[in-house]
Amino acid sequence: MRTPLSLYYRHRFPTEIISHCVWLFFRFALSFRDVEEIISSRGVALSYETVREWCLKFDLTYANRLRRSSPRSGDQWHLDEVFLKINGRLHYLWRAVDQDGDVLDILVQASRDKRAAKKFFPKLLKGLRYVTRVIVTDKLRSYSAGKAELLPSVEHCHRSIKTTAPRIHISQPGCESG
Repeated sequence: MRTPLSLYYRHRFPTEIISHCVWLFFRFALSFRDVEEIISSRGVALSYETVREWCLKFDLTYANRLRRSSPRSGDQWHLDEVFLKINGRLHYLWRAVDQDGDVLDILVQASRDKRAAKKFFPKLLKGLRYVTRVIVTDKLRSYSAGKAELLPSVEHCHRSIKTTAPRIHISQPGCESG
């Protein structure tokens, strides 16, 4: 009976170095050259091309492991949109953040209507393994329209922000103020 070969079979560097390089690249979104510099500061001489080849070969293995081991995000999501000018044209950066401040997802779109909100919600839910308990938004009607069709069972709270004073969150009954 044959024993299965390791993923690292016939590689010059030890398993620990390969896995650390790939982990650095995927976990911290560094460039290949940045990973090369970090590893060289620890006394290991390798090229960024070697790091690139490792990342291409072991990408799914490490990406899946990181996704599984990442902590579950909170059950209260805050959705907001930011105005951006890209090449002189107005765009909107839609983003979702949980109650701990971790960014769940972002999407840049040219519009700020119901169709744009309906495009953002599936993208947000695609990477997560569960549906939230509460969504907190500003009073943009697009969120309500998109949520009503795609997330009907989720509680929806609105927040009001006074621009003349520090941010004050006013929530509806049943919603936790944040």
